Amino acid sequence: MRALFVFLFALALTAPTFSAANAEEPDLIFRKSTVFKLLTPDHTLATYGLDDPAVEGVACHYTVPEKGGIGGLFNVVEELSDVSLACRQVGPITFKEKFEQGDEVFRQRRSLIFKKMRIVRGCDAKRNVLVYLVYSDKIVEGSPKNSTSTVPIMPWGNSPAPKCGDWLED
Repeated sequence: MRALFVFLFALALTAPTFSAANAEEPDLIFRKSTVFKLLTPDHTLATYGLDDPAVEGVACHYTVPEKGGIGGLFNVVEELSDVSLACRQVGPITFKEKFEQGDEVFRQRRSLIFKKMRIVRGCDAKRNVLVYLVYSDKIVEGSPKNSTSTVPIMPWGNSPAPKCGDWLED
């Protein structure tokens, strides 16, 4: 039993922190210290930016708390579920592929094994608006903490506004 625990622990430490199909790691925009730690990293709020891998012209920014201290130094703490999200149209919108309601845009590990933060995408076809939801989940219990951001699809320059409903999987 102990050997299994050591194996799972080692596996968790080597697992990638960020992942999502066709997505790159998010760009760190900045960190702001919230709690000073003398000899170890501070607790911070970190703001990241990422582009939707399936919808060109949409960028999302999210802010997450990151624990410092000894646990944060070795990446062995369970991070808080508090996440804020803002997504905007930053250019002409082009859909690269069809998608389903609730398709995952991005996923980040928030603890060694059990917790993940996810950003998913949907389409409000009636209003022609992309809807992004960020939430965290656990194997044992989920988290009700979440944030939603919407991106009304607008014409950009001479490019007409595509309809997100035309790109939904049936």
